[in-house]
Amino acid sequence: MNDLIAIGAALTGSLVFGVSSVAEQSGTQHVKKRPPLSPRLLLDLVRDPLWVTGIGAVLVGFTLQVVALSFGPLALVEPILISDLLIAVLISAAIRKRWDPVMLGGVFACAAGVAGFLAVARPSGGKTHLSFPAVLPIAVLLIAVLVGCLAVAQRNESARPLALALACGVDYGVAAFVVKLLTGDFGGGLGQVFTHWPVYALAIVGPLGFLLNQNAFQQGILLAPVLAIITVSDPLISIALAHFWLDETSTSGALAAAGEILFLLIMVTGIVVVARHSPMVIRQIAAESQQKAAQAAAAPDAQPTDAQRPDAQRPEDQRLVRFLCSIHAVSLRWRPGTVT
Repeated sequence: MNDLIAIGAALTGSLVFGVSSVAEQSGTQHVKKRPPLSPRLLLDLVRDPLWVTGIGAVLVGFTLQVVALSFGPLALVEPILISDLLIAVLISAAIRKRWDPVMLGGVFACAAGVAGFLAVARPSGGKTHLSFPAVLPIAVLLIAVLVGCLAVAQRNESARPLALALACGVDYGVAAFVVKLLTGDFGGGLGQVFTHWPVYALAIVGPLGFLLNQNAFQQGILLAPVLAIITVSDPLISIALAHFWLDETSTSGALAAAGEILFLLIMVTGIVVVARHSPMVIRQIAAESQQKAAQAAAAPDAQPTDAQRPDAQRPEDQRLVRFLCSIHAVSLRWRPGTVT
């Protein structure tokens, strides 16, 4: 019965997260770009109504995630929560009445991968309490990943969104792990919650992941890889932490392990396909291409060539734009007030 409650809460949370993610991504494109982890980005975003609406939905989704983790294992809940990406693209396709068969195939593969993994692994049990010294290795690894990703983001502009996405996905996986531990303190009331370390760890990794997410999407390029990296990293990190630190159990045996790996690979493949064919990604690329074409048409003859301009698009980004536009040519513009 507990697992059924966890599954129901996780699926409902995915629905809410799916709507909010698109609203947040659209909102980040309406404000001035800021350096990674700049607090001024949040000050800009709170003035955008669409972004604020998305944040309200995030709070509801987070509450449902807490409920799910209170009743079910971490390795059960987190894979289900990736359904937010599937729900987002399906809602967008339904609104526009444009159904991409490849995208639908990715949705099916992702859903089948998650269902197959959970059917084979059958996660159960696990701890809800760990001492602070026991989780110090996780903190060290998280800091190392964040520092490395931020260093790449600062030094390599073309790789910045990918580095920020990886940092965000890893941080989200750790945050889910901390939330799971936090649910174990709820039985003792507020006194127990505020005298144990998880609530303070969540106060750090939660906002940090949120800010990384906003920065990754605000870059406005490589949106498909950004979506895929964040969506894949979160459940994989959560599953690993659940196994090695929470002692959650799954079906044993070589055949079961092979099945789990196979279904996880199917899930990852589906996520990559869905992210690449997401209407949000295609729309963004089409809009940027149209804007560049309009600017080129309006530019005087004496304007420097693309190669001479310091802000010229790199050849690899141009190839990515041409490839994605060729597989799904669209010319849709975002309309304020429309959930996409």
